[in-house]
Amino acid sequence: MKLRLLVAPALCALLAACATSPTGRSQLMMVSDNQMSQMGLTSFNDMRKQGKFVDAPRERAYATCVSNALIAVLPPPWNTQQWEVQIVGDDSANAFALPGGRIGVNRGMFKVAADQDQLAVVLGHELSHVVSRHGAERVSDNMAAQAAVLAGTAYAASQGTNAGYAAAALGAGAEVGILLPFSRTQESEADTLGQRYMAQAGFDPRAAVTLWQKMGAQGGSKPPAFLSTHPSSSNRAQVLGQQAEQLMPVYEQARANGRAPNCGL
Repeated sequence: MKLRLLVAPALCALLAACATSPTGRSQLMMVSDNQMSQMGLTSFNDMRKQGKFVDAPRERAYATCVSNALIAVLPPPWNTQQWEVQIVGDDSANAFALPGGRIGVNRGMFKVAADQDQLAVVLGHELSHVVSRHGAERVSDNMAAQAAVLAGTAYAASQGTNAGYAAAALGAGAEVGILLPFSRTQESEADTLGQRYMAQAGFDPRAAVTLWQKMGAQGGSKPPAFLSTHPSSSNRAQVLGQQAEQLMPVYEQARANGRAPNCGL
């Protein structure tokens, strides 16, 4: 039985630390939303102090336009929260959203996301991480994994096993067997929710397929699938293509109701 399956339920029972994600998945939560918001704000402010943000008014206005359209359809309290968008001076195609209402978009993302729909794929995905409290879940899972490693190391030492060797082995097992696979679950969940939010906001959900195909074509060294924290781009495109067809009525209804974003550079 996997280590997390032993540790997480016990912690849930002892600490009343169970929560449910927007898709109905059980989550271990050992930190509060306020704690995560403070962590998010601190991280964002650190990036500001380090000069990571660049003066790019056109890109910032564009990303803010797409973000605002998505935020409007998020569940409370995120749809009424004050959000700040900044452009990061990094040429890689990436973006992030942090608890506390902060969004960063790398300058390189605009070279890949060719229009508002494709940018909405990325930002919808990142906002979904916040709504799903994935950051708090990751912190909680790390705490549970560390507790399991400490307990396992103590037991191994009592049985005469070298404690340092046991800690290293258990640490690797926790990383591969608990934390990374769970992160892939979170990524897939963010894909699903983000595509739903973009359709509700009036962005074409079919753009998700195009965007991830383009991301997959970026090339570069990729880790083995079992060590990746993200589903492969090809698998993403296939799943999102199927979901896009199911979301077309949602998208068409949103447009009919006046949700028709008009964002551009």
